[in-house]
Amino acid sequence: MDYIIGQTPRPAGSAPAAGAPLAPGGRPDPVMEGTQNTFMRDVVEASREMPVLVDFWATWCKPCVQLTPVLEKVVRAAGGRVRLVKVDVDANRALAQQLTQIGLPLQSIPLVAAFWQGQILDLFQGAKPESEVRRFVENVLKSAGGALPAADLVETARKEMEEGRAEAAAGLFSQVLEIEPENPAAWGGLARALIEMGDEEGAETALNDAPASIANNAEITGAKAALELKREGRKAAEEAEEIRARITANPKDYAARFELAAALNAAGKRAEAADELLTIMKEDRAWNDDGARKQLIRLFEAWGQTDPDTVAARRRMSSMLFS
Repeated sequence: MDYIIGQTPRPAGSAPAAGAPLAPGGRPDPVMEGTQNTFMRDVVEASREMPVLVDFWATWCKPCVQLTPVLEKVVRAAGGRVRLVKVDVDANRALAQQLTQIGLPLQSIPLVAAFWQGQILDLFQGAKPESEVRRFVENVLKSAGGALPAADLVETARKEMEEGRAEAAAGLFSQVLEIEPENPAAWGGLARALIEMGDEEGAETALNDAPASIANNAEITGAKAALELKREGRKAAEEAEEIRARITANPKDYAARFELAAALNAAGKRAEAADELLTIMKEDRAWNDDGARKQLIRLFEAWGQTDPDTVAARRRMSSMLFS
């Protein structure tokens, strides 16, 4: 890349040119037009400081016209963490020919190549929906040791949830949705935060308001399962004393154990809830058409597949099923 067409490289750390266009908020606009005369400076050298996406396009290319606005939106939302340089391959034929010789498949456009540290890190071809473009940018930033602002906010919100500050988490998840209205982690997280705050109606509204395009995402279905289990568990919790008395009188009252598991889950006692269901499985796997195992699967979905309680209970369940 060091000998690619272009002018003398811009000195590392130098400021943007005076009069450079500004993005909303007063920051330098991370979206710019590129040419074969500025490619070295604006792409190769700039990529030593931050990832640079290059959108190779042409005026006659309809998929290019569809893709470019999506790229611009995602890059501007990244808050200066990534740059987009748009290169018209017809107006810059010498550059296109040289890049083709080093392996870029510019015969088929649109093509988007991500540059990092002076080298091509990743690429994709063809028009893509916004969600896939955002995922591409997230992966590029991750490889470069960064993250999109929304990803940072989601991570902070999850920490707030772990530390019992559901209201603060809800505020952060809401901020994410202002940036990325189709972010499933934010919709699911907001619903879970509202559940923790006792606002089940608000949680249901949030889940109903989530875009249809992400309705089957695990973040959304998991939050829905958590809401359903919360409601089931509240009813069981009101009858907890009676349920425990039934189990004391008859340890094989599996219906009572099943109800107790719901009450324990609603009270946040996940390991104990799993214990009750695992006890049913151990003693009578066929009970209620394998109902205990199916309920455990629901709990795993509600807790999250990587949650420590899910991992521990799944390990015990696997040992039981395959021993």
